Order: sequence, then C-alpha cells, then structure tokens
Amino acid sequence: MKSLNIEAKTGNLDAVLDFITGELKAAGCSGKPLTQIKIAVEEIFVNIACYAYNPAAGDATVRITADNMITIEFEDSGISYNPLEKTDPDTSLSKEDREPGGLGIFMVKKIMDSVEYRREGNKNILIINKDMKEL
Repeated sequence: MKSLNIEAKTGNLDAVLDFITGELKAAGCSGKPLTQIKIAVEEIFVNIACYAYNPAAGDATVRITADNMITIEFEDSGISYNPLEKTDPDTSLSKEDREPGGLGIFMVKKIMDSVEYRREGNKNILIINKDMKEL
C-alpha cells in the first residue's frame, strides 16, 4: 500500500490527485473510471480539509492499493464524523428544496463499489473500493 501524508488543506488537493492518478495509471486505470475515482478522492479530501480540523489545521494520510481491487484509504485525526450516517439527499427535489450537504458523499457511494468508515482511537478512517475487473 502506497501512502501520502499531507497537510489537510484545499491547496494540497492537486498533490493528492497527482499521487492517486499516478498510482491508478500505473495499475492500468484510465478513461472514465480514472475520472470517477478522482472525483471521489476530491470530494473526500476537500471534506477533510474543510471540516475535520476547522478552525485548526492537521494532516491527512491517503493510502492506495491498486491491484485486483483499488482501495483508497483516508485517515485524519479530526473531529469524529461518519459521513455514511448522513441520509442520502432526495435528488428528485430541486436544489432549493433539498437539505444542504450530503451530495458529495452520495456521489462517492454511487461511483465506488463500496465505502466504509470506522473510528479507530482518535482517527477517522474512510475506505473506498473499486473492483478493477469492472474497469
């Protein structure tokens, strides 16, 4: 599993995406699946950067394994938050009629084959998986 430890700030998003893109391309992932996974990574990292430590700062670790299954793990020591507990937004409603928030993680759940969360000690760990056989 390759790993990147980086300050959780939106200015570091490009470094995270470059890291993930390099590993995915090396594993033979390209085209639409690559774009979808990058969208999922962006959503998760930006949420960590904006909310995990606010107003303080902290680090995030991003780990990836890309073989038969692409597994990307995000770890931070921010406030405890399980995004999977948020109710999926009702996308049949207009933007004005929907409750704010939740659209990003909803999209991640649609793009990826599985999304898991656990709290381990003082760490949030979110894991997303995509089966390479589908690519």
